[in-house]
Amino acid sequence: MFSHVMVGADDVATSRRFYDATLSALGVPPGREDDRGRIFYMTRAGSFAISRPIDGQPASCANGSTIGFAATSPEVADAWHSAGLASGGNACEDPPGIREGSLGKLYLAYLRDPAGNKLCALYRFPKE
Repeated sequence: MFSHVMVGADDVATSRRFYDATLSALGVPPGREDDRGRIFYMTRAGSFAISRPIDGQPASCANGSTIGFAATSPEVADAWHSAGLASGGNACEDPPGIREGSLGKLYLAYLRDPAGNKLCALYRFPKE
């Protein structure tokens, strides 16, 4: 459904260290910088990017928004969460763990990146 997601950051270098660490835990190669100083993480499923705001105003995170990254297991989601905490991210929401509801059994781990964007690593358990 999506081709890419881009988040704003005033300190792209700090955000790059955070995303290089967290996305590496998900098996994504390190980010690549373009000629405008934006950082792109490219996968077959789509792209994720970090950029200073084009309008020159300070970056801000969206209240009520979450960017979800697919994890291949609960252990991978935990590795993503740990890498994020060690790289300048902050824990938010409930601690990593299983949630069950109308969407099935999920394993979720939440963080805020150094710029305040809310992120989630999600593993969807197979239906029993």
